[in-house]
Amino acid sequence: MMSNEADHQQPRHVLLFSGHMVDAPNRPTPRFPAEKELIAAQRIAEALDHLSAGPEDLAFTQGACGGDLLFTEACLQRGVTVQWLQPFEEPEFIQKSVVCHSETWLVRYQAAKAKLTTAIRSVPQELGPLPIGSDPYERCNQWLLATAMAYGVRKVHFICLWNGNNGDGRGGTAHMYQEVNRQTGQVIWIDSRTL
Repeated sequence: MMSNEADHQQPRHVLLFSGHMVDAPNRPTPRFPAEKELIAAQRIAEALDHLSAGPEDLAFTQGACGGDLLFTEACLQRGVTVQWLQPFEEPEFIQKSVVCHSETWLVRYQAAKAKLTTAIRSVPQELGPLPIGSDPYERCNQWLLATAMAYGVRKVHFICLWNGNNGDGRGGTAHMYQEVNRQTGQVIWIDSRTL
């Protein structure tokens, strides 16, 4: 049964995740190479275990190939309610951020989606058309953060899989890290350079 995150009035922790998508095979400077997937999944699982993540918690992420899906899978294994908030309508999001470089990620996305107990929400549906000069990913980051913060700043724990550098464009993990660190300081940074 689908519900909105509002049904979970008082989660114990609100887990917010942002992370790199898996690198394209031809990416000139590796950021999150496919061969690091298992160790990244292990580090995400360790971060969730450190927070004793479980059924009393609520998690937010986009659901992109790579970090987002690894986080989603780990949350679902622990009974955490996961809500995907996406910068585009789902078909466009899948093309831009899920299919990526391998159909495997689409299969994993669909498997995770089938286990979600909340409806997928998108920026265009919730916030309307993108204002001129705005970046869709930056806008989605701000929405993710505002949605998480609505439960109370002290409840928000941000987990990121990030190489510490600025992204390929606006609105990446660097942007989310800076925003969360400024507002809460409750950050678990999994440095993708050390995987």
